[in-house]
Amino acid sequence: MWVVGLIVGAVLGAVIDRDLWLLGAVAGAVIGLLISKRIDASSAQARLSERELGERLERLERLADDMVELKRRLAALETAQPLAPDVSPPMQAPPAQVELDLPPPTASVNAPPVVESFVQPVDLPPTTPVPPLARPTLHPALQWLLGGNTVVRVGIVILFFGIAFLLKYTYEHAYVPLSLRLTGVAVGALALLVVGWRLRRRRPDYALPLQGGGVGLLYLTIFAAFRLYRLLPATPAFALMVVIVGFSAALAVLQDSLALAAFGVAGGFLAPLLTSTGQGSHVMLFSYYLLLNLGVFGIAWFKSWRVLNLIGFLFTFVIGAIWGWKFYGPPYFASTEPFLIAFFLLYVAIPCLFARRQALELKKYVDGTLVFGVPLAAFGLQCGLVKEIEYGAAWSALALAGFYITITWLLWRGAASRLRLLAESFLVLGIGFATLTLPLAFDGRVTAAAWAVEGAAIVWVGVRQQRLFARSVGIALQFMAGYAFLLATNKGASALPILNSGFISGAMLTFGALFCSAYLARHADKLTEWESPFAAILLGWGVLWWSGIGLHEIDRYVAADYRSHLGQLFLVASAALFGVVSRALAWPLARWPAYAIAPLGAVFVLIDFDRIPHPAQDLGFATWPAIFLLHLWTLRRSQGGEARLHAIWHALGVCWLALVAAWELAWQIDQAVDGRHVWPAIAWAIVPCAMLAAVSSAALRRRWPLADWRDSYLDFGAYPLAGFLCLWSLATNLAGSGNPAPLPYLPLLNPLDLAQGLVVATLLNWHFLRRRLGYNFICGATSTPTYTLIGVMLFVWANGIVLRTLHHWAGVPFDLASMARSVLVQAALSLLWTTLALLLMATAARRAWRTLWMVGAGLMAVVVAKLFLIDLSNIDGIERIVSFIGVGVLMLVVGYVAPLPPKLGDAA
Repeated sequence: MWVVGLIVGAVLGAVIDRDLWLLGAVAGAVIGLLISKRIDASSAQARLSERELGERLERLERLADDMVELKRRLAALETAQPLAPDVSPPMQAPPAQVELDLPPPTASVNAPPVVESFVQPVDLPPTTPVPPLARPTLHPALQWLLGGNTVVRVGIVILFFGIAFLLKYTYEHAYVPLSLRLTGVAVGALALLVVGWRLRRRRPDYALPLQGGGVGLLYLTIFAAFRLYRLLPATPAFALMVVIVGFSAALAVLQDSLALAAFGVAGGFLAPLLTSTGQGSHVMLFSYYLLLNLGVFGIAWFKSWRVLNLIGFLFTFVIGAIWGWKFYGPPYFASTEPFLIAFFLLYVAIPCLFARRQALELKKYVDGTLVFGVPLAAFGLQCGLVKEIEYGAAWSALALAGFYITITWLLWRGAASRLRLLAESFLVLGIGFATLTLPLAFDGRVTAAAWAVEGAAIVWVGVRQQRLFARSVGIALQFMAGYAFLLATNKGASALPILNSGFISGAMLTFGALFCSAYLARHADKLTEWESPFAAILLGWGVLWWSGIGLHEIDRYVAADYRSHLGQLFLVASAALFGVVSRALAWPLARWPAYAIAPLGAVFVLIDFDRIPHPAQDLGFATWPAIFLLHLWTLRRSQGGEARLHAIWHALGVCWLALVAAWELAWQIDQAVDGRHVWPAIAWAIVPCAMLAAVSSAALRRRWPLADWRDSYLDFGAYPLAGFLCLWSLATNLAGSGNPAPLPYLPLLNPLDLAQGLVVATLLNWHFLRRRLGYNFICGATSTPTYTLIGVMLFVWANGIVLRTLHHWAGVPFDLASMARSVLVQAALSLLWTTLALLLMATAARRAWRTLWMVGAGLMAVVVAKLFLIDLSNIDGIERIVSFIGVGVLMLVVGYVAPLPPKLGDAA
């Protein structure tokens, strides 16, 4: 069904307007899906009823078998002879007593006393009345077509179309006199009416369709005589139409027949279409339709026939829209506007009558389709009529707002207790149209905003009245409104920021989606299973529209240099606002946009890296602090939510804050220090070290957020900082010459080596703090991997100090090829490695750390291999002598002061 609806909707949308095919396809698919679900539900109900009926039939069969057995036993007892008391065998108790509820015996039955003594009560299941089989609930149109005498109803429909086509054919091929044609049709219509009236009591299922067909043919005859053949002047024709309208309404009301009323009204609306030649007066057409709608109004005065009201509404406004699309022009405004106003007033009054009657019967009395569909359709047509008039749509919206607010006031005064929901619905419409007045005063983006507001109102009524179709239409309108808005993006924009039609219309789309999301989430227990996800989907839809219109305003009205940072601040502030709304309205779903601040900050850093030289440029000096403060403020207000997500977001905020601060400090140092060189690099270590020291500080760990989220900062947030510092240390030692110009280079007292020492000290402090607090170590259950990593960093740092000193003091170029060829570098490295091995092995011998001693021995083995494989062949002169003698002496010292520690025993 939804596929069929999709295809039909796409075709109809394309017929109306080439750009509306997608809109029609979506609407058709939604309607098809609803019909399919309704049919499935009806089928399931039918299957359930059949199963219940089968169970009851089985119970009746068992009851009948028990009755037959009881009669057989009674017959046997009646023919039996009484036994003497002294010879009667002891009576055995029956295996089970069975009770039977029987009527008292009549006078004609003379059972002997002994029979009464032998009859045992029979236990039979209670005989509950079997209710009739529940019929599946069908769509009203299908229920009318398939209920009653289906053959007659289908035949009447076919006969009506056939006679209409016959009249049109005879008009084009004048083989039959006009009087004979019309007389024949009129006589046939009267015959159907007479036969139907006479059979109304004996065969109502046959009589009512006949009368409906007769009424429709009378409409057809008079309209053809007036419009096609010009045989009737306007005054007699409309007088006859009035008579037929009143006559058909009276027949329907007297016989309480919705089918007859539907036949008559539908036939009256179809008559002009089936006999149309494409020429004629629209005034006559709409006057004729006005009479028909007066008939619908008259029936609504006596009967609450919602289907009939919908038929009249759909025919009137759909045909009016098609005529306007094909034929309307500004010269027709004066002759068309009064009819639109009249149709609008009629179909505002009809749901009021419906509500008045249904409220008295304690039924759902707000017809959401008419209450909200009539202003939607009428306002759309009105905008088409006044599109050439400046501010015409704005004045129309203002008039509708005043009209609906006035009706609300009258209902509130007169029937507030009985029609409160209807008054509230009209109030929502009045507020909605009043809100639309401002954007419409600037340009004509009306459809999108109107659909969004109407859809929100329909969802509101659909939830309150438990109407699935109304809720589905309201949800679909939110997405259709977005599509309609995108179709109007080529229109001009006002010179005023915010106070322009684009922004305000987009804000109405946002409001509609967010209202629907909040209301559906609050009443989730009243929704079906497939509706529940739409609360989150509509929230995302509203957030998307709000973000889009805000960024569009910034892009249009803000200077190019400041757009990026203001856009970032707008998104973050909007996310924080959702956090406030979530708490204020008890709307838990709305806190999820607030959680986007932390990942948004990370994305903004990447964007700025590719766009500007430093983050404080173009208002970044104010934007980034505001973003971080909003990030912390939002997390503080939303405490008690998803703990794991909070922990990750706290850590992520620390990381991108450190990245932004380090980037800005590096740029500022680079600009401030003459000569630059190594100075910007140290900023990338100073800021992460400061952040790592801050999260390790005892004073700060007693304050929020560290007091509540200590694990987030000492674990999740500190690991990336520590990892970055390790990579920074390795990279700067291997690739940086450490030129401190304009200062002279001093080993260990230059900026790079001081920063390296700061990194190692910060990492050790963080590690010892984690160990005191009982945290797990970086890798494994012991701290050995941590010490190994720091030992590698110290080893690389020591080599870097030697290489940079040789570069600055001995003039060795700081590149891999030059260092590898330098005999001075090779000798220095051999001595350095041997010294380090000596220190490791000596420390290990005193502490009895066998593993550390093995590390030193391994390094010593590397030195020996280097001496014989590299230094022996590549180094000549004093450098070779220094290398071998120095290494030899140091090895002798090692052998004396650092023997291999013994293995630890089991107890140790």
